[in-house]
Amino acid sequence: MKTVVITGGTDGMGAALARHHLRQGDEVTIVGRNRAKFDALVAALTTEGVPSIAARAHFVGADLSLVADSERVVAQLKDRYERIDALVLAASFIRQKRHVTAEGREASWVLFFVSKYLLVTGLADRLAAAARPVILNTSVPGTKTSAIDFDDLELAATFSFARSNAQQRRANELLGILATRNSTVSYITWGPRRLVKTSFAGEVGPLMRYASTLLAPLVGQEPDEAIQPLIALIADPPGGRTAYRGAKRVPLNEGPDDNHDINRLASLLSDSAATYSRLHVEARREDPDVCDRRGGRAVRDPDIDVAVVGEVRPVDAERPGVGPAEV
Repeated sequence: MKTVVITGGTDGMGAALARHHLRQGDEVTIVGRNRAKFDALVAALTTEGVPSIAARAHFVGADLSLVADSERVVAQLKDRYERIDALVLAASFIRQKRHVTAEGREASWVLFFVSKYLLVTGLADRLAAAARPVILNTSVPGTKTSAIDFDDLELAATFSFARSNAQQRRANELLGILATRNSTVSYITWGPRRLVKTSFAGEVGPLMRYASTLLAPLVGQEPDEAIQPLIALIADPPGGRTAYRGAKRVPLNEGPDDNHDINRLASLLSDSAATYSRLHVEARREDPDVCDRRGGRAVRDPDIDVAVVGEVRPVDAERPGVGPAEV
């Protein structure tokens, strides 16, 4: 029985992957914001007759655009598991505009990279305890090697949707260097080959709405089809640091300064980690509801590889401006 952790696992491909592994008899922890969707997933599998679901399916509620929540998730997973076989990093919430959380940090940078960095490094010993551990990061490979602005990681001066997306993707490619310093770990940067019919978490503009409502139903693949390469990669990890689009292995986008760049990035994150958590605690003390007020819209940009498009999901009606940070 494998131990599988999936961030953003209550919907779309993440949920499809969770269902597969629960049907296989594995133990699965889903990290996300929507407990109701997790409960519905478990109820459906119970009705289907999948055995011992209650003992094997777990939910950790978290907003991974907050560093404190990411750190709490790491602590909870370490308390629960001595070994993690597969860590699937799939949480997503797309924004067009720069948004600062109550921790004082840019939300997309934290959600799409810092949270993944904390999970990969914080759970390194649990992954090392597995026979063939694999980290599957759905950040989509293939951005330019110069995409990271080390002097302004949160793009306070030069933010654009395209620049933010490229920087996150490049940072996640480099994260594989850290992960595979343990030679037993497989680290895969992955993206689907074509559109997927899945819920799309984000505050979207008319172009993305058009793509999701018209294009995905016509040309998109179902989540159960889209996850077949992920199932194969988890079952038989390729070893080392690799990149895939669907089932096809693609070249790593390597630069001459990759090792220097990931060491520099890790140092910058380490220096700021204490500040992240302190600001979060102070903000919670002042206003318990302040920690995730989202602004702006997400739209399709020709320079951005947004390969997963589907039903546009509105923000939470009970908390205006808030939507689930998951796919």
